[in-house]
Amino acid sequence: MANIISDETIEYVGILAKLELSEEEKEQAKKDMGSMLNYIDKLNELDTSGVEPMSHVFPVHNVFREDEVTNEDFSPELSVNAPEWKDNALMVPKTV
Repeated sequence: MANIISDETIEYVGILAKLELSEEEKEQAKKDMGSMLNYIDKLNELDTSGVEPMSHVFPVHNVFREDEVTNEDFSPELSVNAPEWKDNALMVPKTV
């Protein structure tokens, strides 16, 4: 299938991409877009009936750890770095 890109299509794409293209750049863009569409047509000729759809090329696994609830008291370790500590709470200057 011959993919012929019109001048109007190039103008429209240029407007969408907010590009100001010279005449030479427009001609090159037409050739590039045509070759991309030709390649897509070539890919569409492949028989993919036995290929399972996938969302990613590589297998993706959850790399995060499981959440574990702990009720440990870190107050003694935290209070060492705190400038002021009162009633098991960090005291900070009042800000409004």
